[in-house]
Amino acid sequence: MYVFPATKTQALVGIVKLQHLYPLLRELNDARFHSGEALAQRLGLTRAAIWKQVQALNRYPGVGIRSVRGKGYLLDPSLQLLDQQAIEVRLPDRAGQHLRELHILAETHSTNDWLRDRLPSHLHTGHACIAEYQHAARGRRGRRWECSVGSNIYLSLAWRFDLGMADLAGLSLAVGVSLARTLRELGLETLGLKWPNDLYLDDRKLGGILVEASGEIAGPALAIVGVGINIRLGEENARAIEQPWIDMASVLQATPDRNRLAGDLLAGLLDTCLIYQKQGLTPFLEEWKKYDIYMGQEVVLHMGSQEITGTYCGLDERGGLVLRNSGGRRSWYAGEVSLRSVRSQ
Repeated sequence: MYVFPATKTQALVGIVKLQHLYPLLRELNDARFHSGEALAQRLGLTRAAIWKQVQALNRYPGVGIRSVRGKGYLLDPSLQLLDQQAIEVRLPDRAGQHLRELHILAETHSTNDWLRDRLPSHLHTGHACIAEYQHAARGRRGRRWECSVGSNIYLSLAWRFDLGMADLAGLSLAVGVSLARTLRELGLETLGLKWPNDLYLDDRKLGGILVEASGEIAGPALAIVGVGINIRLGEENARAIEQPWIDMASVLQATPDRNRLAGDLLAGLLDTCLIYQKQGLTPFLEEWKKYDIYMGQEVVLHMGSQEITGTYCGLDERGGLVLRNSGGRRSWYAGEVSLRSVRSQ
């Protein structure tokens, strides 16, 4: 279902606005010129209202509408807007049986927040949402995730686990394995994983995972798994990113169909949650090694103001980062890892 909620003040900032603009965006999304008069007739608006909506759409990252006298308006480039049927048809029967509901959002603060705020007070499983645009997306430690309209993947899945909170510590690693499988099948053969939740391609970030859990210490627990993947980033997004980044459009001859990719990723997430509920992290650890980009290298683990250096030795059975240095081998379960620079050695 398409959902354009306006139940909270913070949601009103963007969602209602794009709700009004979305029909015009769909009309323009066919790589053809459309006159203001024709658009006004089809949408039941005045030509002045069409002009105002075009100006509003052009303020969104990733949207470029040209106006040419005598021809009208042209959306350039065209976007791959979300289509619920095209997404759901990619779900195998096993995965589809466990998808309770898929929500297609025009815009939201973040897909993780949207699910958390709208799930019933009792724990439910199999609710998912995917958005055309997020205006307050975030990664780990509250970092902003740059977004554009109709170009990338902003997907979240809520899943109820009959596990304790501590048992979900390795869920982001299992999800990373699932995403890596799907993306490598598209031809991204050098794609790898960076502990604990980043997808890297040629030493640059392609995507990230954000798992937020709540519930009882002994279980059950609700995990909301958020996934952001760069298919095509515009210049405005690129200027705002403060770390090396990459998108699929820059490395693949043909970018994947956004709806097909969303469906395949969602199918992988559903399957991963089913396996994790029964077997935990164990079935994913061996495959993680294939994708691990830092194995055997000198790294720095950042934990607030503290830095621990050592040789990266992979993961332990609980998904902790194993470092070896002068103090021996030790596992760490929080922090952020980066390659140790030559100057610091």
